[in-house]
Amino acid sequence: MNRGIRGATTVEKNDAEEIVTRSYELVRDMVHQNDVNPKDVVSVFFTVTNDLNAAFPAKSLRKLEGWTYVPVMCMTEIPVPESLGMCIRVMMTVNTERDQDKVEHIYHHEAIALRPDLKN
Repeated sequence: MNRGIRGATTVEKNDAEEIVTRSYELVRDMVHQNDVNPKDVVSVFFTVTNDLNAAFPAKSLRKLEGWTYVPVMCMTEIPVPESLGMCIRVMMTVNTERDQDKVEHIYHHEAIALRPDLKN
């Protein structure tokens, strides 16, 4: 069955290395906490707030072994007033037997404020 795994992180500045590094840390934890095999991934979508444009966060996936052929796309988040800035969000769709309430959604740094009810 298909399940979505959500994640988000923030960066301190619009810096290519920091964007890719923080994205990698986030995706690595999403994969580890949910026992994700790249062969079971349908697709991965990254969004960034409009204050981030120094790098594609999707580059982070290429640091993971076996993820070469996973479909991935980057987009800009809608600019909602008063929303969290410098934020990278991820939606990973995977084939898994986990029940919806057993999926571990991962939030790092300031992005923890987005979903305090989903502590990890």
